[in-house]
Amino acid sequence: MNDILNDVKIIPYEPQYKEAFKALNEEWIKSFFVMEASDYKLLDHPEEKILAQGGYIAFALLNDEVVGTCALVKANAEPLTFELSKMAVSPKAQGKKIGYLLGNTLVEKAKELGAEKVFLETNSILGPAIRLYEKLGFKHMPVTNAGYDRVDVQMELDLKIE
Repeated sequence: MNDILNDVKIIPYEPQYKEAFKALNEEWIKSFFVMEASDYKLLDHPEEKILAQGGYIAFALLNDEVVGTCALVKANAEPLTFELSKMAVSPKAQGKKIGYLLGNTLVEKAKELGAEKVFLETNSILGPAIRLYEKLGFKHMPVTNAGYDRVDVQMELDLKIE
């Protein structure tokens, strides 16, 4: 296991990985749900809709191949709040703690940017993902103003109390 972790590199967004960002997310979303307009908005235009708005995208590389990705989407300027969004790990790389590495990297990035909170939206059928978010310190909260039809779980990480 440690050998895998030593081989995984977490890097910031590079334009050459734009298609991998979309492909990895489309793959998992279509295996459980249907793609929604909100998905296409972010996945088709990550530079404009995420990065240019003050967000951040990370990729996990294993042997120089993109096997995972995750984004921080700026949700609010005051107080600075991000959504942890579009986390995807290739099926061939699942179970190797790549999701945890990505999530932890983005939580640290949110702290570095001065965020007060990070929230996420998911679905209760994604048990392993929910356990991952709990391990990262996210707490369940009531679902309000969900950004996707598939959302039935919202979680939040309060960075002010860390």
